[in-house]
Amino acid sequence: MPDELNIVTGAFSFTGRYITQMLLAGGSRVRTLTGRPAEANPFGGAVEVAPQAFDDPAALARSLEGATTVFNTYWIRFPHRGMTFERAVANITRLIDAAKRAGVRRFVHISITNASASSALPYFSNKGVVEQTLLGSGLPYTIIRPAVIFGPDDILLNNIAWLLRKFPIFAIPGNGTYRLQPVYVEDLARIAVDAARATRNVTLEAVGPEIFTFNELVDLMKRAVGSTARIIHVAPLMALPMANLIGKFMGDRMLTRDEMLGLMANLLVSRGSPIAPTRFSEWLARNADQIGRTYASELARRNPESHPSASVKRDATRPAKPKAAPAPPADSAAKP
Repeated sequence: MPDELNIVTGAFSFTGRYITQMLLAGGSRVRTLTGRPAEANPFGGAVEVAPQAFDDPAALARSLEGATTVFNTYWIRFPHRGMTFERAVANITRLIDAAKRAGVRRFVHISITNASASSALPYFSNKGVVEQTLLGSGLPYTIIRPAVIFGPDDILLNNIAWLLRKFPIFAIPGNGTYRLQPVYVEDLARIAVDAARATRNVTLEAVGPEIFTFNELVDLMKRAVGSTARIIHVAPLMALPMANLIGKFMGDRMLTRDEMLGLMANLLVSRGSPIAPTRFSEWLARNADQIGRTYASELARRNPESHPSASVKRDATRPAKPKAAPAPPADSAAKP
């Protein structure tokens, strides 16, 4: 796709940043739509910046003119300050309509495993509504369904490691036998960039080659970071308030109801064959000395100006050298 213009919503965010890096490396032009145009641009002049003009359809369509592909990573983990799942769906619907008006050739949408409009969990049901909207739009599309995404600067798995490092107890909701299938962020970005060249409409299950029970995942991470935390199992109704208490102390929302119940319902594992090659266990071994060193705040990333003291994880993008044995934890405590 050399010299072609591509739109990436949220090119400065976690997934969007890796998609942008790959597009630029391939010689493509990139324009991002962002809700914070004044935010520091880590790509400098290599990436054009336009506002997310969701409330101005004409301006939104103009920002997409000349683009061949829209890569949509825009979404929210949870409602906050008036931003709801329903509003996020409406914004993406306007983006899809604008892409049609602008003559975009393909819309690559990042969804989630087991998205379904009929789900009882708002995160998954609204993701399903977006998928249905895109399917009915008449716009050529690729829908990509990752599960848990890992890599430098991820939030959920990083914060599990942080808890294991910092607290003497780590609480697992329920029996911990439910499963998840992590996918490496660079693999996901490669799948998305390759999807721009698709010639038919397709939905891809973007998951890695390893499936873990939550018990297995926590034990693997505990050993990798050298944690001495005691692993306990608690009723789900206890686990969420415990996570919320820690999140409140950190000025953040550590875990949501939909994330916990979606995990426990095995919604973060795919029924399809894995198409991402990177194994989480191998990546973790290379990056054990980095993961979980600092807390990764969702709200600080959304509104950095309002969380000046929040500690936001910034791991090196280059993996650490493998070690023969995990280093001891930064302090003697570990996590719940």
